[in-house]
Amino acid sequence: MSAWQRGLYAVTDPALIAPRDLATQVGAAIAGGAALVQYRDKDAGGSQRLACARALVALCHDHRVPLIINDDIALAVAVGADGVHLGRDDARLSAARQTLGPHAIIGVSCYNDLPRAIAAAEAGADYVAFGRFFPSCTKPHALQAEIETLRRAKQRLNIPLVAIGGITADNGAALITGGADLLAVIHGLFGQEDVTAAARSIAELFDDAAVDRQRKAFGIE
Repeated sequence: MSAWQRGLYAVTDPALIAPRDLATQVGAAIAGGAALVQYRDKDAGGSQRLACARALVALCHDHRVPLIINDDIALAVAVGADGVHLGRDDARLSAARQTLGPHAIIGVSCYNDLPRAIAAAEAGADYVAFGRFFPSCTKPHALQAEIETLRRAKQRLNIPLVAIGGITADNGAALITGGADLLAVIHGLFGQEDVTAAARSIAELFDDAAVDRQRKAFGIE
C-alpha cells in the first residue's frame, strides 16, 4: 500500500485560506500528518490558480506528499500534479487517464452511490469518495451518505475509500471502522486555529492501536 492510500486527506478551500497563506496552511497540515493534499478552488482566475497550484506542487513534493487537483486536468498537467479528483459534472475518467497517464492518481466522487463507485473502479479509478457523512460547512446541502454504503463498498472494492463531509477527530473514528481508508477534511482542518494540531488529531485515528480500539468499541472483530 502506498503512503497516500491511508490517512488524512487535506482539501483546501479558498473561503478558509487566502492565497498568500495557502502554502503555509498546507505545510501545517502536512506537518500534522496529512498523507494526501487536494487543491480545490473553483472560483479564482486562471493565473491565480496556476500560481497557487505550482506553489503547492513544490511544497508537497518536498515532503513526498502527492498533490491532487480538483476538477481541472489541464491545470494538473501544467503544474505536474500527481492527479485529479473528478465529480459528477467533471471530465470523464477515461479522458483524465488518457491525458495524465497510467501513474496518475485519479479519484471520483460517488456521494452515496455504490454502483457509481463500482463503475469508477472498473474504469480505473485509483480511489472513490463517499459523502457527505456529517453536516458540512463547505457543502451544507450535499446528499447525505450512509456508513453502510462504506461497508458495502469495502466488501466489493479493492481500491482506497475516501469519506468526506463534516469530519473531525471526534467523529472520524466511526468512518474508519466502517471502511474508510482516507478521511477528506476541509473545515475540520483549515477552519481550525491550529491546523497542525487538528491534522495530527485526525491522522492519529489511523494508528493501528486506535483502530483496534474502535473496532472493539463497535463490536467488530
